[in-house]
Amino acid sequence: MALATSSTVSTPTLGSPQSPNHLLAVVDAAEFQLLRPHLTTLELHSKETLWEANRPIEAVYFPHNAVVSVVALAAGDIAVEVGSIGCEGMVGLPVLFGSESSVSRAMVQIAGEADRMEAATLTREVMRHPSLRRVLNLYAQGFVTQISQSTACNRLHSAEQRLARWLLICRDRTGRNDLPMTHETMALMLGVRRATVTEAAGLLQRRGMISYRRGLVSVLDRAGLEATACECYDIVRKEFDRLLGVRVG
Repeated sequence: MALATSSTVSTPTLGSPQSPNHLLAVVDAAEFQLLRPHLTTLELHSKETLWEANRPIEAVYFPHNAVVSVVALAAGDIAVEVGSIGCEGMVGLPVLFGSESSVSRAMVQIAGEADRMEAATLTREVMRHPSLRRVLNLYAQGFVTQISQSTACNRLHSAEQRLARWLLICRDRTGRNDLPMTHETMALMLGVRRATVTEAAGLLQRRGMISYRRGLVSVLDRAGLEATACECYDIVRKEFDRLLGVRVG
């Protein structure tokens, strides 16, 4: 399925009552009413697996305030995040492209609500509803940008910069300053050793940008985190702004 080439989608303002998920919020209102019966709102739990590698993807998810990681697996079941999805997106892009499975795993990192739709239903509905198809294609373009920028970020920027970026992303997608996560989770997201995360988080905490207690990171100084984060944070956020016409964060 070809990606749309238009630079933006005409959208309602962020916070549309249509849906807390930004993709569903910008789908044509008449189409959304036809889609609504196929959506089930549910709670996603931390560490829950939404699909396993090389297994059928049974459903797609439109997060409201949860954060889901797509992780690549290596020998010994070592997992590294290659992309993350929150209120700006949809978990299950392989289904959009006609695939029934993926070599990656989708796992919930921060619990929260999401709308669930059967994979077969999405395949049918994107053919029926041009607004939904266009919005999802534009999101797919943004997700590719996120993956490519993250690859460059992991190569070029310090753990401190990358941690600041990832905390900002999670803050934007959940809408809250208190983020339930462990050093193990942060190490997985950044693809570094736990000791590296401990050092980077300690630097941010000593500068008054975050506080950390067992299993919970609190954002205290968002402006400070933005100044510390690498330019990758702004690049990806602005790309989603451009494509979908709504701001995350």
